[in-house]
Amino acid sequence: MTGSKMRVAVIGVGHLGRHHARILSNLENVQLVAVADIKADRAAQVGGPLGARATTDIRELFGAVDAVTIAVPTEAHGDVALPFLERGIPVLVEKPLARTLREADRMLAAACGSGATFAVGHTERHNPAVRAATTVVSHPRFIEVHRLGTFPERSLDIDVVFDLMIHDLDIVLSLVHSEVETIDAVGVPVLTDRVDIANARLRFADGCIANLTASRISRDRVRKIRFFQPDAYVSIDYAEQEVEVYRLVRGDGARPDIQGGPIAVEREEPLRREMIDFIAAARTGGEPAVDGEQGRRALEVATRIVEKM
Repeated sequence: MTGSKMRVAVIGVGHLGRHHARILSNLENVQLVAVADIKADRAAQVGGPLGARATTDIRELFGAVDAVTIAVPTEAHGDVALPFLERGIPVLVEKPLARTLREADRMLAAACGSGATFAVGHTERHNPAVRAATTVVSHPRFIEVHRLGTFPERSLDIDVVFDLMIHDLDIVLSLVHSEVETIDAVGVPVLTDRVDIANARLRFADGCIANLTASRISRDRVRKIRFFQPDAYVSIDYAEQEVEVYRLVRGDGARPDIQGGPIAVEREEPLRREMIDFIAAARTGGEPAVDGEQGRRALEVATRIVEKM
């Protein structure tokens, strides 16, 4: 795939999948050929205006697509992704990668066996604010995360750890180059029979501590992560795509001074960046920004957190 448009389909066009379809239909090097959903009317509603065929049967896509993105409920990730991975068709599956580590390993093995590009939709990794901050975050000693959302009408099939906290787990794991040694966690079901608010404290082998709070029952939406490292403090507001950096500046014999403030961030829709990254990897056979192994690592830590609750 070097010159022609890539034929891509979106499977699952609910809350998030319809945004996959919207973005892919507007990329110059992509042809959105189909959308698939278990609800025929929803598939037609999303696909029709975009000029994409609507279907309820993913088998109709075999041989008709060069890549697929998958935004079905987590419990169906493995069943939907495996047939494509086994055929060597590039796949982007939304987070969390799978219901279980065993299922994730099956998907990874299928991708490895066929050579299929395999990406996981950890969208915050493509947030321009995160990209800007990665040039500044070097050796964090303490990380504080708050991801608070209002009660949703979606993603209630999984705990808040897999629904929301896993975004930040992926970011933390990508920036702390050390293994998680210990985990303390607490979670409370409030409005559903699954955990709706959770806090986890991770201690890494290098001594770094990460404290993460996630809630889907807040009155306010908060999506912030703060890094504290020797002589520097970095704050990211995911939603506003803003980054602030403050450093301790020591003068010759003078009293140390704290200097800094906002740094430049070129704003863009993270999901669009994610789609562009996936298409580029699928076209060239290169590695996506977040591959299956990284998706599995985030899932593994999330699973350990839930087991601690």
